[in-house]
Amino acid sequence: MKLNKEILRLAVPSILANITVPLVGMVDMAVAGHLPAGSSAAFIGGITIGAMLFDLLYWNFGFLRVGTGGLTAQAYGRHQKEIPGQAGNNEISTILRRALRIAWLSGMALIVLQWVVVQLAFLVVDCSPEVQQLASRYFYIRIWAAPATLSLFAFKGWFIGLQDTVRPMTADLLVNGINIGASILLALGIGGGGTILPAAPLLIPAMGFPGIALGTVLAQWSGFTYSFLAARRRYGWKPIASHSAPYASLPVTGDTGRNTEAADTEHISPAEARAEEEGKGRFFTLNRDLILRSIGMIAVYIGFTVISARYGDVLLAVSAILMKLLMFFSYFTDGFAYAGEALTGRFIGEGSQEGVRATVKGTFLWGIAVAALFMLVYGLGGVPLLHLMTDDASVVEAGRAYLPWLYLMPLIGCPAFIWDGIFIGATASKDLRNSTLLCAVGFFAVWFAGVGFMKTPEAAIHLLMAAYFVHLAIRAGYLTLRWPSYQY
Repeated sequence: MKLNKEILRLAVPSILANITVPLVGMVDMAVAGHLPAGSSAAFIGGITIGAMLFDLLYWNFGFLRVGTGGLTAQAYGRHQKEIPGQAGNNEISTILRRALRIAWLSGMALIVLQWVVVQLAFLVVDCSPEVQQLASRYFYIRIWAAPATLSLFAFKGWFIGLQDTVRPMTADLLVNGINIGASILLALGIGGGGTILPAAPLLIPAMGFPGIALGTVLAQWSGFTYSFLAARRRYGWKPIASHSAPYASLPVTGDTGRNTEAADTEHISPAEARAEEEGKGRFFTLNRDLILRSIGMIAVYIGFTVISARYGDVLLAVSAILMKLLMFFSYFTDGFAYAGEALTGRFIGEGSQEGVRATVKGTFLWGIAVAALFMLVYGLGGVPLLHLMTDDASVVEAGRAYLPWLYLMPLIGCPAFIWDGIFIGATASKDLRNSTLLCAVGFFAVWFAGVGFMKTPEAAIHLLMAAYFVHLAIRAGYLTLRWPSYQY
């Protein structure tokens, strides 16, 4: 019972925050689908392709959250007595500093290379000229949030590793709330005969489509500011290491006889220097595997979007809406995956095999309960959800045929997502890498094996959905088979 309370303590804040994540995408699509001028399907397609370009970039940096979370959780298990308030001069602080350094350097590089990225992307993405133009406009605005977005990955993993899901929840709610509000206000405007309060004097001019992207930029930088201040005030984290920096990456336990003052005056020994280098090596080895994992995930998601774009704006819009609805379930399950990640890493750091086993059992039981709930939600609310996403009758009508795919998501997605959290906490990066690369192979194998038999575009989208679910099944099955090899 005590562990269940701990799982819920960690999972519920993450679920509350995650609920707003798909809402951002849904609101963006809904705003685009209700803009007063232009084609609703083209606007939705522009948002979809533009968002896909960022997924193509940002998923390569998923290790900033995943690797930071797993390493921090295990460090927390080793050094619990130093937290809270003393994370400024130890192993835990250095993990975050390394991750943020990578985030900022990478974010600035993406800004410099933005034109190149767009040109390369549209060499492989096949969509209508109107959708391509809209997606490019979206990208060139939103890219200015890249350093903040990548930094938020690192902050989120660090907080979760510290068994703290309240801070990332608050950051996500802030980011997503500002994103939703700013995107609506900037895109539609207030007053001056516009969409919102048309009889009022002009307060905010309607920017139209670009306002959706600008709202995201403002939100991401707001979240970065909050997370930076929370890390400093809550945990005493220091963005710049002191002159005793070598100690910042070394375990500091209660029986070493060292304290912060001693660390400031003593010299580092050869053994401690080796430990520093080993810590760096583990950090980069873990992240190398996680980068390859991200490539596998990107291949599936980008493949899904690129393939659906070939069948016209209406079916692209349908596929995008279905993906948003499918992933809505994952954001609930991810709350328990985050709990599993934090607790698995913590118990491994403590050396508690019993704790790890109990964590796996507990998170799966909660995940199954969430799956049962969502089977009911999808079964009863499919058509209303389509209407919520767009008022384009052609998109809604085309989407009806694909609603049965929603019912499979909870059954297949639950074990895939829960195992992800467990393996992240265990920093089992090789199996995370292998499972994702294998499921990417499965996705494309199903698509290329069956596409020649599809006689209509509508049938091709059904095959695409089948390929997506095969990739989830492979991921879940592989990790299930691999877990017994870990002696936890």
